[in-house]
Amino acid sequence: MNRSENNAFITFDNEDYGLIYDDSNHKRYPIKYYNVVDGVGIDTADDCSYYGYVYSGKTHIVSANRPAIEVEKGMYFSIGEKFVVAPMCNSKIVIIEVQHTKGVYPENNYRAMFSVGGKVENKGRLKYIDGCTDSLLIPPVKLGDPCLNHLHFPSSIVQTPHTHPSHRIGIVSNGSGKCVTPFGNLDLEEGMIFVIKEWNGVDYAQGEDGEQYEVGNHCFYTFDSEMDVIAFHPDSDFGPQDEFHPMINRTIVDGVSAKDINEIRTK
Repeated sequence: MNRSENNAFITFDNEDYGLIYDDSNHKRYPIKYYNVVDGVGIDTADDCSYYGYVYSGKTHIVSANRPAIEVEKGMYFSIGEKFVVAPMCNSKIVIIEVQHTKGVYPENNYRAMFSVGGKVENKGRLKYIDGCTDSLLIPPVKLGDPCLNHLHFPSSIVQTPHTHPSHRIGIVSNGSGKCVTPFGNLDLEEGMIFVIKEWNGVDYAQGEDGEQYEVGNHCFYTFDSEMDVIAFHPDSDFGPQDEFHPMINRTIVDGVSAKDINEIRTK
């Protein structure tokens, strides 16, 4: 698989199937990224969860506990058990594998819920930065869990340079643009898969101008075309907690929310 890389960004083409990027030894977020072509390229496991986005064609997701689910270009899914992508179907899917038993994930007894959605809408429902919008396609079930997002970039966007505290895996689902970094720029085209490197708050690298910049420093530009990106985050600082979620918050006992009555909350 063709790959371009600098100290902020990695891009991959989508011609080959199989493992794209192995981050399974990450201390906090043990993850692997796959390109699955015509049902070939991944062997799933029961101790992992999976997030997928279909970027070409149509196929079925088949698991032991439910009927086969048809998915097509523009749809996305999560599943917390072993499954297969139907073979002999003309399809391409980028799939993220999250290991349950390592890193931060045992803290929440994490396992993805089964979910299928899409097609992705034309624009995000949440405001982001610099004119961009975002939709939370698959939200964290609990605070700290992974999430899947849709980022929409109108044409003529010049984004503010920034970093992320954990790796991002993404795919350009529509349009084109450019990833601009102090370490060199990379063109973005529809169907291109990428990784944005995390900044750990410590590591710096020399940019093309000879100055030092945070590893992972980047921004996106668009020109005459809009651009849409599907982005997986391995963590979140947003989501329900055992002591704070809509069900318990809106359960009222003598005018008091159950979230504030410790003696009745489930232990």
